[in-house]
Amino acid sequence: MGESTYLNNPPGARPIQRPHATHLGLDVPLVIAVAALIIFGLLMVYSASWNVAIRTYDNASYIVINQIKWVLVGLVAAAVLSRLNYRRFTAFALPLMAVTLGMLILVFLIGRSDGVSRSLFKGSIQPSELAKFALIVYLAVWLNTKRELLNSLSLGLVPLMTIIGLLVVLILAQPDFSAALTIFLLGIFLFILAGGEIRHIAMLVFFVAVFGALLYLISSKAQTRIHDYIFGLLDPQQASYHIQRCTEAIVRGGFFGVGIGKGTTKFTNLPVPWTDSIFAIIAEETGLLGCIMIIGLYLVLLWRGLSIARRAPDVLGQLLAAGITIWIVTEAMINVGVIVNLAPFAGNALPLISAGGSNMVTTLAALGVLINISRSTSLEPESNERKAFSAIVDLRRRDRGRRISRSDRPASTR
Repeated sequence: MGESTYLNNPPGARPIQRPHATHLGLDVPLVIAVAALIIFGLLMVYSASWNVAIRTYDNASYIVINQIKWVLVGLVAAAVLSRLNYRRFTAFALPLMAVTLGMLILVFLIGRSDGVSRSLFKGSIQPSELAKFALIVYLAVWLNTKRELLNSLSLGLVPLMTIIGLLVVLILAQPDFSAALTIFLLGIFLFILAGGEIRHIAMLVFFVAVFGALLYLISSKAQTRIHDYIFGLLDPQQASYHIQRCTEAIVRGGFFGVGIGKGTTKFTNLPVPWTDSIFAIIAEETGLLGCIMIIGLYLVLLWRGLSIARRAPDVLGQLLAAGITIWIVTEAMINVGVIVNLAPFAGNALPLISAGGSNMVTTLAALGVLINISRSTSLEPESNERKAFSAIVDLRRRDRGRRISRSDRPASTR
């Protein structure tokens, strides 16, 4: 069964053949969406940065050429990880997390001293970006190997919160609120996905709420961002200067935009238009139509990523694929939400579009892992566990909500 069959077919009938995976095992819609985002991103980075590049570097293409270099580095990383079996992360997860923690600490020793210590090597590397990818890998491996201890308070939840809390504290000290928030959300999401008990999930949510309240009380920067957001919702003219300029760009763009390269907001002190504010440039130059197309590409990425997670050969692959997908799409939605004042200001990049080496390389590396999981699925059709993605979310159902189901449970028990 499943082999090509040429016997017992009616004369002239087409032979029944077993379907084959594509030659490279690539998820074509995912690859097309990623390629479109990268190419469009490079175009918009050039449009948003050429005037500043001329004034600063005497070269209109300086910033976009630098971004192309990072894209090439990221594509190499993606190519390597797409061929490296993702199950090997079981051995690499702890060293990767150790290196990440070391880099986050190193930022305070040799990082920039202008009041913000986020990068190494003159701004070339931001460890907080690596921390997001490292956390997904580490938690996916940890949750997969510690399934029987997952809902133990002392052996499951406490160690989980320790590693998440350590990363968050180091990132907040830089300070980088958006990266810290992303780390928190990813940790909670993966814990829920792996089948954490409802009471432990409630404890996590409560902990996040308390921590957020304390952060608001002790951080003037957090208070300013929340106040600006609330005032901006009540009256757009009372929003922060950054959001007012973004709103101006969006209004100027209308439905069809003023044309790529023809926007003017980037000339009048819109903060960092080629990084955090690039969606405002997209809105001005391509209009609402261009914004819809960009959001549509991220939705394609979400669709294909969750589809890969649903069909992954094992729980480790499911957790990795789902975590990577939710991370990238969540960052995109936060960036878009900030620009249109639907979320408090956060300085995160628009994945695959904004200029920035660390974000581009880590995002493409993560997508390489996602492609590897897709390839593994297509190359292991007979040994695949084939758990539905909904079963990942409800892995605790068969164990009365107390722990993740065993991966070796016979199919007949479903």
